[in-house]
Amino acid sequence: MILETSLDELCARLLQPYGAENLNHLNGVDLILVDEPHWNTTATKNPQCPVLCLTEASNPHELIDLVVTNKDDLDLAIEGVQKSPIASQLLTQLLRHNEKSSVAQALFAESLTYSTLQHGAQFKSWLTQHKRREQATELGESAILVSREQGELQLTLNRPEKRNAWSVEMRDALTESLQLLDADTSIEKVSIDAKGPAFGAGGDLDEFGLARDAALAHLTRSIRNPGLLLDEHRDKVTVNLHGACVGAGIEIPAFASRITAKPDTFCLLPEVAFGLIPGAGGTASILRRIGRQRLAWMAIGGQRIDAQTAFEWGLIDSIVD
Repeated sequence: MILETSLDELCARLLQPYGAENLNHLNGVDLILVDEPHWNTTATKNPQCPVLCLTEASNPHELIDLVVTNKDDLDLAIEGVQKSPIASQLLTQLLRHNEKSSVAQALFAESLTYSTLQHGAQFKSWLTQHKRREQATELGESAILVSREQGELQLTLNRPEKRNAWSVEMRDALTESLQLLDADTSIEKVSIDAKGPAFGAGGDLDEFGLARDAALAHLTRSIRNPGLLLDEHRDKVTVNLHGACVGAGIEIPAFASRITAKPDTFCLLPEVAFGLIPGAGGTASILRRIGRQRLAWMAIGGQRIDAQTAFEWGLIDSIVD
């Protein structure tokens, strides 16, 4: 159900006993749609489900989780929430938490949320409908090519036959490559690019659902997390994007201090539609670049963001030919 109300009325409702607790999917409320609010309204609690507003305001009220500026985007956001109400609700709560957390704390919370949703009913249903593709012929090379010239380290994603889909092999190879920065302080710059038609086509769908133990999946993700290393050394890192940057293909680059993109670049976060959330660090990295309202729109609305929009939002730093 969509609850349509004013921000003033919502704040008054949140002050009632169990007011915030009752506004959630389990009690039949998947989304709260508020009109353009008076910005001086205050609230001490948040509802459990997302709060959406159609407004042109550039500085939305802290209660607003997702902002759209036109009717078409409003319909897409509503459709996204209705298709994946639990993932949308957990994403909303996670972004509220991560907005006030350190990167390490945010990644820890993201991993727990993602691991939990991997065992949810919607993702299990998606898995039963997803047919695993024939495995593409591997080239026998490392998933990450590493080279160095004086003080600059060059890392190249090297799964062009799979459009650099994010796999366990690639995650581990990138983590090991970035650990060189801890071992060798003479490395002054790191440049990351990719072979093939896409920088990164998202998570390798043929590895989705292989984790059978949520606790073990979280533990593994916490130990081998390249996002932590990228954030630690972010001032040294430049990432050069092109083509599709889906899921991890934009979540990982967003940790870097500088991102360039070719004009054909587009960004997409499709995970909520599967019953998941962005799980490669995006609820920490992208959040710090564009804010939680725009990140929620990207994830729940599920729409492509072109290079120009990404530049205007601050998701990338320049568009280069």
